[in-house]
Amino acid sequence: MENNDAPVECNDDRTVCVTSVKGLKDNWQRWSNEHQEYQKHNPFSNDRGAMVSVTAQQQRLQRDQAGYGKPLEGSLTEQRGQDAHVHISREVEELCQVIRDIGESRGGGDGGSEKRPMVTVEFGKLFEHYVNISNKVVGILLRARKQGLVSFEGEMLWQGQDDQVLITLLQ
Repeated sequence: MENNDAPVECNDDRTVCVTSVKGLKDNWQRWSNEHQEYQKHNPFSNDRGAMVSVTAQQQRLQRDQAGYGKPLEGSLTEQRGQDAHVHISREVEELCQVIRDIGESRGGGDGGSEKRPMVTVEFGKLFEHYVNISNKVVGILLRARKQGLVSFEGEMLWQGQDDQVLITLLQ
């Protein structure tokens, strides 16, 4: 009679094919231990109090420390954040191009020696023309204003109510 308690190795680097109940149990226990260790460092874990070791408590960052509120370097979370930043930046650039294309040039900008024309467009017209992501146009406008690329009055723009509000392209 042969011993089937030992796991059988498979081609996949991350998994072990299991042919016995003992192998399944050992595999599950290994995963459980790794997950408990991971949860000790997870700020969103509900079970942090009992499981957190003294060294993990010392590793917690305070608000004034570098890295506070940021994902671990090299993590998938960090990569997703970088990808989202690139995507939003592309949408802001696209919005500025749409404003250039449909907006009207007005006289000199800042009153300096260089009289650079400013491009303005009414919010209603922009909302109608920016059909690609019109459901997010206000959010993209707010981001562009935060970056100093556009200017408009008010905290929020509402379709219909603020259709005559002028949006000025600053750069």
